Amino acid sequence: MHVVMFADQHLESLGGAQVSMRLQKRFLERAGHVVTVVAPRLHRDAPHDPGYLDLPSLAITPDREYALTWPGARTDRFVDAEMGARLPADVVHVQADFWGAFIGHRYAARHGLPVVHTMHNRVDVGIEATAPFPRVVLRALNAWARRALRGTTAARRDPRGYASPAGQSEPPPLRARGASTARASTDAESAGAEPPSAADGWAYLRRLARLSRAVTAPSGHFARRLERHGVSEAVDVIWNGIDDDVLDAALADGHVERRPGRPRFVWLGRMSPEKRLLPFLEAVAVSGIDAEVEIIGGGAQLRAARRAVERLAPAASIVFSGRLPYAETLRRLADADAVVQTSIGFETQGMTVFEAASLGTPAVISDPDIAAELGSGTWTVPDATVSALAETLRHAAHDIAAGSAVRPDPSIAERFRQSSRTAAMIAVYERAVSAGR
Repeated sequence: MHVVMFADQHLESLGGAQVSMRLQKRFLERAGHVVTVVAPRLHRDAPHDPGYLDLPSLAITPDREYALTWPGARTDRFVDAEMGARLPADVVHVQADFWGAFIGHRYAARHGLPVVHTMHNRVDVGIEATAPFPRVVLRALNAWARRALRGTTAARRDPRGYASPAGQSEPPPLRARGASTARASTDAESAGAEPPSAADGWAYLRRLARLSRAVTAPSGHFARRLERHGVSEAVDVIWNGIDDDVLDAALADGHVERRPGRPRFVWLGRMSPEKRLLPFLEAVAVSGIDAEVEIIGGGAQLRAARRAVERLAPAASIVFSGRLPYAETLRRLADADAVVQTSIGFETQGMTVFEAASLGTPAVISDPDIAAELGSGTWTVPDATVSALAETLRHAAHDIAAGSAVRPDPSIAERFRQSSRTAAMIAVYERAVSAGR
């Protein structure tokens, strides 16, 4: 098949979805398929791939890391002209939430192609954390979607739905569909975890899903929310995978015995408000732990984070390592005593903790849904306060120093290989294509 993916941001830019899509592309090609990725042109030097179709774009962040391409007739003509020189497309895979989604759905409608849409993000949570007037922003986004998607028609759906048959395209979930996890999600929402902008956010995702022949999500807890809010009747759970080659190389080194000394924590991610880096740094200081803390990644809050460390003067040593190559990032995770993930309600999978668990590294997790999905090898923060995070860090540091750290499920390394995730996605593509015949 020729799979045409649409993204909001260039695959060489910083972000978990971009990492996942790069892996998907490589493993689909390894399986004999052709992949074209349509995304805004990146405004800095980056590796080029002949499978990338770079759209004219405007940089939208001061560091020029992210860009926007306006969806409209001019962009449509550009995409059609560029795609005309490539193999005919078989299926469109939209992995975008904003302009990339509009451009992709418009392209599919013009050419009568089936769409598989992967919902990567809780747009309402992200906008709630970053925009001063989130409900206004989401209502404007819905209006933009109505205008940009005018003329596109709802996809014909297979009346059987798209749920993955148990044991076929999806391996046995860790705790993806357990009743206890579903109850935890429902309780969290009823307790006010849903932001005020949630209704507009779910309406927006429903609008995109109506144009799709299949909807996928990268975790069981997010799939259940999508179903519960009427985004799709049935959602395929296709986990973001871990690079087989890098994982094999890391596992070939054998189990890394903990070196004596201070506990080593790693925080990894984009430095933006919804990731809660600043509360994490405050919690490190409040906890008083004598530990090594490595911060990997970049983003708009880097300066604020450095200033916070200077102001708080924690007992722990904190090092900012910047952005690292994927293989080196996994090596740092394997060498750490624990990875820390502090976002709450935003992550639709929480890939970092699964990567760490595949390498035998446990996690401190603030989001109860992600902790429940991982199932073992976690210190779970009981609530969203800095004091609760600080106490959990103290607990983890004590366990690590005593040699009694929690251990992840060893089967995770096999369940999350990208090769198995690619096989699951190919099955979804085939169903989507055959449903339109």
